[in-house]
Amino acid sequence: MSGRARLTVFAALASLMAASALLPLASPRGWFFKAMLCVVLQAGVGAAARRVPLARPLTVLGQALVSLLVLTVMFTPHQAVGGVLPGPQSLRQLGQLVQDGMTDVTNFAIPAPVTPGIRFLLVGGVLLIALAVDAIAVTYNSAAPAGLPLLALYAVAAGLEDGGSQWLYFLIAAAGYLLLLLAEGRDRLSRWGRVFGGAPRQNGWAGPAGAAGGGAPLAPVRTGRRIGAMALGIALVLPAVLPSLSGGLLDSAGGGSGDGLGNGVGSAAAVRPEVALQDYLNQPDNREVMTYRTNSPDATGMYLRIVSLDEFDGTQWSASKDAKLDIPDVLPTPQGQGEDVRYTEVDTSVAVDRDYAQGWLPMPYPAVRVRADGDWRYQPEGRMVIGDHGQTTAGLHYQVTSAQLEPTAAQLAAAPPATGRIAEQYEKVPGSLPKIVATTARQVTQSATTDYQRALDLQRYFTSGEFVYNTQAKSGTGVDAIARFLQTKEGFCVHFAFTMAAMARTLHIPARVAVGFTPGSLTSEGTMSVGLKDAHAWPELYFEGIGWTRFEPTPYRGTAPSYTLSTSTAGGSATPDPTQHGTGSTARPTPSASSQCAEHNSGQAACGSAAAAGGGSGGSGTDGLRLAGLALIALLVLLLPALPLIWRSRVRAGRLGGGREKSGGLVLSAWREVLDTGWDYGIPPDESETPRRAMARLITDGRLSGAAAAGATSLGAAVERTLYAPTPGAATGLAADVHAVRAGLHASADRRARFRARYFPRSFARVLWRFSAGASATSERLARTLDRIAAPLRRRLSS
Repeated sequence: MSGRARLTVFAALASLMAASALLPLASPRGWFFKAMLCVVLQAGVGAAARRVPLARPLTVLGQALVSLLVLTVMFTPHQAVGGVLPGPQSLRQLGQLVQDGMTDVTNFAIPAPVTPGIRFLLVGGVLLIALAVDAIAVTYNSAAPAGLPLLALYAVAAGLEDGGSQWLYFLIAAAGYLLLLLAEGRDRLSRWGRVFGGAPRQNGWAGPAGAAGGGAPLAPVRTGRRIGAMALGIALVLPAVLPSLSGGLLDSAGGGSGDGLGNGVGSAAAVRPEVALQDYLNQPDNREVMTYRTNSPDATGMYLRIVSLDEFDGTQWSASKDAKLDIPDVLPTPQGQGEDVRYTEVDTSVAVDRDYAQGWLPMPYPAVRVRADGDWRYQPEGRMVIGDHGQTTAGLHYQVTSAQLEPTAAQLAAAPPATGRIAEQYEKVPGSLPKIVATTARQVTQSATTDYQRALDLQRYFTSGEFVYNTQAKSGTGVDAIARFLQTKEGFCVHFAFTMAAMARTLHIPARVAVGFTPGSLTSEGTMSVGLKDAHAWPELYFEGIGWTRFEPTPYRGTAPSYTLSTSTAGGSATPDPTQHGTGSTARPTPSASSQCAEHNSGQAACGSAAAAGGGSGGSGTDGLRLAGLALIALLVLLLPALPLIWRSRVRAGRLGGGREKSGGLVLSAWREVLDTGWDYGIPPDESETPRRAMARLITDGRLSGAAAAGATSLGAAVERTLYAPTPGAATGLAADVHAVRAGLHASADRRARFRARYFPRSFARVLWRFSAGASATSERLARTLDRIAAPLRRRLSS
């Protein structure tokens, strides 16, 4: 390896060693391996450009362009041109990631969850520093000043993370910088020859850095060491004299007040709930954060509540700061709950993923008994269990017994107005609340005569179809965000929950907001799986004699409680529209792999074999066989582009065949077919969505109307009945619904999209996935077989 190549390696190594100081700032740490890969690729491009050689500015420019391509492929492949080239859309998305990352940095406590924005800042920042180090130390032959970007990287990490382990990362970063200085000094000596000491060795390294027989270090090395010592000294002193930083990721979580979702616990997640929720809901993958088993007879009521936000100062909602107590064996009766309210005791066992470090214990509400190892405390006002002294949920297994309340509409309608401290604390609204909030609340509930009817009217107002559910909407829970939401009528659960709570307070109904998770998805093992995309916020309204009661104003998210779906009292307001919520459990079991695919694949193979046999039977003699072979090859070449079309047609015909109504197989087959049809027309499926939400997105993105929209809605309802209803009944007309949706997508698509959907369907990727899985399984079986065969021989040799 030449001296310049060795210097390139050490420059990349120094950058990565300095970047290790960022590891305590975010969890999980998989981002570091992505950064490592990017830095290695960037260094390789620089080494190749210098070997050509290119002009120095062109070398740096080439590295920057390749780095941009890598970041584009890694973070914005769907917006890039051809999935690789950074076009206007991908550049805008990268800019949005920077903006989101800066917001997350401000609002998350250390260690922050690695959101897309934070991941981009970490990987992109390390790549930028590595580019600067490589350009200064290698391209422009000056390693000592390269310590400045390394110093900046370490100083940022040291300024943010005040843990006692920073000295270790300082030593790692310092060692990397000294290695870079040493490599650069050796490289210079190897090129200067005997002027400063001995001929270079054959491997490219110079002789000892002193005169023959020993002496003072040579001038270049001595100067580099002095500069290095000065830079390292600055690195030690600078973090100590930096001004104190506070807030979010810039604040030690140890002495927090307990606001939001994560302050007050060293490893907790978010300080502001709207930031955490929006980041979770916009994650590309629905990463599992916990699983649980429960004996609840009603899965729709298994909302896992994390924190209660009851104080509203006009800027944000926060949790009360009441004293925390030791967890009693049996938790007190919930606030305001009367003895005549029916309930069912439910036992739930929860297992949290080791990477989900949350400072609050997710529990069904209201919990009656909690058994959890660790340092946990009970906060009576919000009925929350909070970690103390850095205790988090990471890897925790715990059990909760809760009361699943079943209040009746009559009990809620008869509840008297709240008085005393409840009314004073939970009906309070800031003076800065815009008039549109109270005005809209009065207009929506003008025909109601009880607080219960007013609450139903508020919920129906948000779920009646006027509002659009959009996780990309600008987040916020302050008075301006609430007013903007009522005007734009577009947002996600944060906007719906906080706005309904604020409107309820203006009507003198005590209200607060709960943040947690919807019930999750049923797995094949019988457990419920909760992912990041199940994060949710909902309002809780207080009724004297019943207590705090959940409502669900967010359309297409969760399920409205049964007591909010009908009114049996006289003078009741209109019944809320239940179609905007799941009518059954929000659990979304993943259908097991259908055998139809295997059947179709085997059918295609059989057809292929028959075609081959037919092709080989034509002609006689050598010339005839040769001509037949050439004809077969030509036929295969011609048929190859048509394979996706043929496969797609066969799969569609098989899925829409009859004879499976009673088992629900036809419903799920039709469901898979309509999802793949949407995918073919550029609307990728999202396994984390409920059937109704998936169809709503298909209708919106596919610009469906009329029979096509009705068919999509009917399919979503049929799937929910099949998955969740005790006796779903027979389903009819599903094939016609699928064909109507397909016709609608075809009509609304342009010519290019139609051509691609027909001849190059995106869902053909399933064949490739199946082939890859089969190849992996075959390889594993072969390896195990070889291992069994070789085991006796190994034992014989070892003996």
